[in-house]
Amino acid sequence: MGALLGLSRGIDRVNTMIGRAVTWFILVAVLVSAGNAIIRKVFNTSSNAWLELQWYLYGVAFLGAAAYTLKENEHIRIDIIYGMWARRRQHWIDLIGHVLFLMPFVTLMIYFLWPWVMRSYRSGEVSTNSGGLILWPAKALLLAGFILLFFQGISEIIKKVAVMRGVIPDPTPFVSQHAAAALEGEAMARDMETALNDDAAPAREETRK
Repeated sequence: MGALLGLSRGIDRVNTMIGRAVTWFILVAVLVSAGNAIIRKVFNTSSNAWLELQWYLYGVAFLGAAAYTLKENEHIRIDIIYGMWARRRQHWIDLIGHVLFLMPFVTLMIYFLWPWVMRSYRSGEVSTNSGGLILWPAKALLLAGFILLFFQGISEIIKKVAVMRGVIPDPTPFVSQHAAAALEGEAMARDMETALNDDAAPAREETRK
């Protein structure tokens, strides 16, 4: 288990580094998008290459960060039933979901994407739009995103088994939306009480005098 956890930590470090790095591509994509809009409005011209660059950049950001999002347990989850169960049962649901659904799906996607990307690369496939970009890098991004997700799935399975065996603490303790709202309400109530006490302090001081 120690060796497997070491592998898991290595995968987590790589995907964390990649996930945080690719977020900057969102900023670049926004700047390119704004530049395209300004040029189109002011000069009444446009470029397919720059327009396609926008979705290249968004693809890098979202596909590169997918594995990191899984690591942080931030993928969309419908917890109406999930949140009602004990944490150990939630661990079992996550483990079964990773093994029976996530990993087969990701493996299947890699299996079909690899020849698809290779054909595009060997043929030098380019966009059908006039002046567009070459297409194989965009397809390769899709493949790379699923490869990163595959390895992160392995890491999550290792960590889930380790948590259930009591080897490591739960790295992503789950709090349902209802519990989170309750905690937020309690925090707001405490803040309001503190503010009221602070406002009332000068008046109490004047009364003593």
